[in-house]
Amino acid sequence: MEQAFDAIAQARSVEQLRMAQAVVLPLEFGLSVDDTARVLGVSRGWVSQLRGRFGRLAAGAAPPGPRGGRRRAYLTAEQEAEFLRPYLEQAAGGGVLIVPPLKAALERRLRRPVAASSVYRLLHRHGWRKLAPDKRHPQADVAAREAWKKNSPSSLPKPRKRSRAKGRSG
Repeated sequence: MEQAFDAIAQARSVEQLRMAQAVVLPLEFGLSVDDTARVLGVSRGWVSQLRGRFGRLAAGAAPPGPRGGRRRAYLTAEQEAEFLRPYLEQAAGGGVLIVPPLKAALERRLRRPVAASSVYRLLHRHGWRKLAPDKRHPQADVAAREAWKKNSPSSLPKPRKRSRAKGRSG
């Protein structure tokens, strides 16, 4: 109890203050967990978490560090880069990167099904962009196209100029 009062006096953040108050208010003033939650402006479950965290810190446990990172990754970033290397090299050399075979290879490596969106996110993490195709087919005959342009009739009639009738308002 004394530790909680000391923690209130020495609190340097709102979280530290709330942890100590979550312990002091029920013990010193007889408040229920619901009343303590109302006073602190948090949920009932959060009061329990604050009390547990204060107890662990008072027992000498290290304070929790910031969360973050990739907690649900299939592979590490290095393993992903190694897996994608042959596919990205092929695509960089003018080849087309086709996702379904890449998805099948990833599923074989992981020995589990993988959503197509996961494959696209994997590619995005490693700098792959879906580029638009060329404006013309690589095997197109440019001379035949130009000849067609010169010899084909215009499909649209020429626009007529319209003059406004004089004397009308509008």
